[in-house]
Amino acid sequence: MLSPKRVKWRKTQRGKRRGKASRCNTLAFGEFGMQATKPAWVDNRQIEAARVAMTRFVKRGGKIWIRIFPDKPITKHPAESRMGKGKGAPEGWVAVVRPGTVMFEMAGVERETAFEAIRLASQKLPVTTKFIQQEK
Repeated sequence: MLSPKRVKWRKTQRGKRRGKASRCNTLAFGEFGMQATKPAWVDNRQIEAARVAMTRFVKRGGKIWIRIFPDKPITKHPAESRMGKGKGAPEGWVAVVRPGTVMFEMAGVERETAFEAIRLASQKLPVTTKFIQQEK
């Protein structure tokens, strides 16, 4: 699963998810892509599940690019612990996704195959998405 090798800070603040994506909002590598329409945090397990769903459907044909990376640590307190006592321990990693972010790209397959693979992958994610393709 995806996670950074090193980070400057072990715990980060939660931050805001408002606004549209100003970068990573166009296709850069492939012909087809999956673009977020709402803001969300996408977990490293969710990214992996979406990637597996896409690769299985295209039967390892074509090429798939993952354009998001989970580099934000998420902390949690243990269950049934009292309030206070500082910030919890790092629990997992998330990628911050804003509306307009291209999350996955695909090339080397037909349009119908890419559409269905991206539809299956979008069901694994906590964000609503839309299918985009390169203008010719």
